[in-house]
Amino acid sequence: MAMNLTSYAGQVVMITGAASGFGELLARELAAMGARLVLGDRNHEGLQRVAAELRAAGAEVVDLHCDVTREAEVKAMVDAAVANFGRLDVGVNNAGMSTPMKSFVDTRESDLDLNFAVNAKGVFFGMKHQIVQMLTQGGGVILNVASMAGLGGAPKLAAYSAAKHAVIGLTKTGAAEYARNNIRVNAVCPFYSSTPMVTEGLAEQVEYLSQASPMKRLGTPGETVAVMLMLCARENSYMTGQAVAVDGGVSAL
Repeated sequence: MAMNLTSYAGQVVMITGAASGFGELLARELAAMGARLVLGDRNHEGLQRVAAELRAAGAEVVDLHCDVTREAEVKAMVDAAVANFGRLDVGVNNAGMSTPMKSFVDTRESDLDLNFAVNAKGVFFGMKHQIVQMLTQGGGVILNVASMAGLGGAPKLAAYSAAKHAVIGLTKTGAAEYARNNIRVNAVCPFYSSTPMVTEGLAEQVEYLSQASPMKRLGTPGETVAVMLMLCARENSYMTGQAVAVDGGVSAL
């Protein structure tokens, strides 16, 4: 059976980190397919810009300031989905960050704390409250944005890699625990892509990072978002607990 991604029409989708990068592009693609969106980001000015543009194009959008290190703010997004649209079909835990590259021995406790607070605890808070709601409505889909750094080592990014490994652990645990409740949980694991976190945060390393892929380039946000749409589609109903690499062949080496 062909996968019909227009089946997102009418679905209620929550996305953290929706002011830029993968989150913004995913929101735009889903809005074009008729999804109803609950968008969050700690950059509320950027988020309001995205939300206003989507509303102007006819989408139903709720936007909230959301710092994913604060459980109450993540829960508020789930509550907003239910209050405005009556349910939550898809939860995308996308918000993430990275501290500057440094050697393992130069990594500080504060680097670990920040990476785990945003990249791991933020995903945990999202999953926790998404699952609570999905249990009341007979199921749903959760997608976590991990990284190739969560599938293998990432030299000079020890804290980031550790936190992204935690995301994959949370993904597999949630999938195994709630599969019988019709809740699917997967993770997408991009290689370095041309998002602001890479092109601005790792600008001096972009050329080097590009050459690390067999394709000899960074990924594009659109290439990762295409996989995100596939992972969350209703037709993809037997896939859960997977960490899917979008890496230009890096994992084949």
